[in-house]
Amino acid sequence: MVLRTLGLDCCHGIAELEKLCRTTSVWTVDLAYLLHKFSVNFSFFTVTIGANPQYSAETFYREQLQEDIDRVDELFGKAFDAGISIQCRSISAYDIAFLLLSGHCIAIALVDKSKLNSSWMNDVHDMQQFDEDSDYMGHYVVICGYDADACEFEIRDPASSRKREMVPMKSLDEARKSFGTDEDILLVGYVFNLRFNSCYALMICVSPALVCCII
Repeated sequence: MVLRTLGLDCCHGIAELEKLCRTTSVWTVDLAYLLHKFSVNFSFFTVTIGANPQYSAETFYREQLQEDIDRVDELFGKAFDAGISIQCRSISAYDIAFLLLSGHCIAIALVDKSKLNSSWMNDVHDMQQFDEDSDYMGHYVVICGYDADACEFEIRDPASSRKREMVPMKSLDEARKSFGTDEDILLVGYVFNLRFNSCYALMICVSPALVCCII
């Protein structure tokens, strides 16, 4: 989704992008390196630098975390020298809305799918019955618009059959800030020579179906 929106050559296909990631256990930092390979201008915001060992109790992370932690920490450690900007700070929903309304960016956000309670989930292909006590389920969505009158974000979900979904700001914020997400968001600019600072950076985030978002 994202590379096509930016007008980049996507003939590599999903299989090729998966090879570039070199793992099937994709973290947001993996996406950051992938975007960097395609010379995409972006900023990466997170509230945790490295892999959070506290997630080991979460079912979603339990099997893979011990195998991933060293690799993920190493990617974070090498990011600065690789030319990848990672800022340890939280971004508010209003900041995201402002950036989207500027028309210069789109975002890929890591969300807790079980918290993203809205009608569009009825069409998700791998739909499950969620409730407030559901375990964390990491998933990436593209945030591409904002309706100020309705206070709703327009998102694209690679796991949904619908082309677009409108999600209330409160619902998206809860899903985006759920324990397990680290509030990870990649802000991607439409203009390749656009530079981002800590206040007005562009945001992106993705999920295990991540490559579908990136394409």
